[in-house]
Amino acid sequence: MLPLNDLTDIRTSYRLHAVEMSTSPCYHAWASAVAEDPEVLRVLSDLPTLKQQANLVFAAARRHGLEPGPYDDLRALLLGPEWPAVRETILARRTQTNEVARLAALTPALGMLGDGPLALVELGASAGLCLYPDRYDYLWDGAGELRGSGGPTLRIPAVGPVPVPAGMPPITARVGIDLNPLDVTDQEDMSWLLTLIWPGHDERRDRLATAIEVTRAEPPHLLVGDMLDRLDEALELAAASGGTPVVHHSAAAAYLDAQDRAELESRMRTLVAAGRCHWISLEGPRVLPSLAAAVPSPPDADHHFCLAVDGRAVGWFQGHGAALRWDADTARTIG
Repeated sequence: MLPLNDLTDIRTSYRLHAVEMSTSPCYHAWASAVAEDPEVLRVLSDLPTLKQQANLVFAAARRHGLEPGPYDDLRALLLGPEWPAVRETILARRTQTNEVARLAALTPALGMLGDGPLALVELGASAGLCLYPDRYDYLWDGAGELRGSGGPTLRIPAVGPVPVPAGMPPITARVGIDLNPLDVTDQEDMSWLLTLIWPGHDERRDRLATAIEVTRAEPPHLLVGDMLDRLDEALELAAASGGTPVVHHSAAAAYLDAQDRAELESRMRTLVAAGRCHWISLEGPRVLPSLAAAVPSPPDADHHFCLAVDGRAVGWFQGHGAALRWDADTARTIG
């Protein structure tokens, strides 16, 4: 995922989004067409930079009844009398996809931290769906499997020596921080989450619907606010549960500006060095470049997230769960 605050040129932004959206023919076509449409770009450029992102605009349009189809239909909506209502939705909502397939990367990373109980803190948690690694079975095609949760199975192709855990991670706390946390018991919030799934990604949509049901059985503790401002509070809640705090985030730091991304990395490295927590990050290579530079990158790195444990890169995760690649030189445990 690209650092969204860095995309100040809207035409370039939509061209890059078109590349990122190559797995959704509809969204790829829409983003490509927007990039070459001066009238639509002029309308969208009046939005705050973070609100100009393609997925947010397209999801809001669909929220107002637009079906996936020809670009001309999207264009008519954005330039027509319904635009003010669509704009209000864009301003009120965020992209909070909460892709639970990322647990297939998080869980082996947790397995590197030892056998003791863990207290999870997620930054940019949305509805907190990624706070439940112990509620899923896993099949890493080519690397191994982990079963026994009694829940649904997450399956992902894997390359390299993935450190498949011997058992489910024992979780003592599930704490999330988000500027606008979503409530898994609220139908409107969950309908928005489902709308954020790209057209053609039926497997992702089914996976999200299942994850919502998993999370509703035991909703997480979600804090409202900035991840940097409320981090210490979240860590205190996690530590009080008796488990070792583990801060994790995926495709969340991209929403911070460059200064805050640097602050996040500095604070996390300091916390890890002081023994206050572990840190697992899953971010685009341009978001936390110092981490991505430490491990050989795949040919199409912009379609991948760099997975790092305690500030050390261990592998790559592709797209929304297409593949996991573990670095052959990574040790099995951290410490």
